[in-house]
Amino acid sequence: MGRRRLKIQRLECVKARQAKYSKRKIGVLKKAKELAILCDIDLALLMFSPTGKPTLYVGQDKDLGTVLERMSALTFEEREERDWTNPDKINDLRQIKIMEEHLVAALARVRSKKGAMDLRTQEARLPGSSMESLFRRTASLCAFLHNE
Repeated sequence: MGRRRLKIQRLECVKARQAKYSKRKIGVLKKAKELAILCDIDLALLMFSPTGKPTLYVGQDKDLGTVLERMSALTFEEREERDWTNPDKINDLRQIKIMEEHLVAALARVRSKKGAMDLRTQEARLPGSSMESLFRRTASLCAFLHNE
């Protein structure tokens, strides 16, 4: 019988989650070690188990300090290895789609902020347009109508 495809989603059972983590952790560590050896790369892998226990793997003949020094020597743009401001530099459709999603989300946040600022600006320009002023005018109108 062949393996069935696992739907990737959070496991609700804590014991099942820990068991799955333990089995998969071994595979991830094995792949990290193979990658470090085959490609002669600096590698640092830090994972925390569902119980909070850390697992650290640093590539062959390296120490964590060396890897972190190399990382901190890079600029933010070099660490990110992508230029979100120029889509002409990106040739991968998947990365273009990710860029589009980020930009759409950022645009929605900008529009929301702009709308809130526009509303506050309009309230500040119009005399007596605050909610408190509107409430007072409504109350005085109700009192006037009640007295008639």
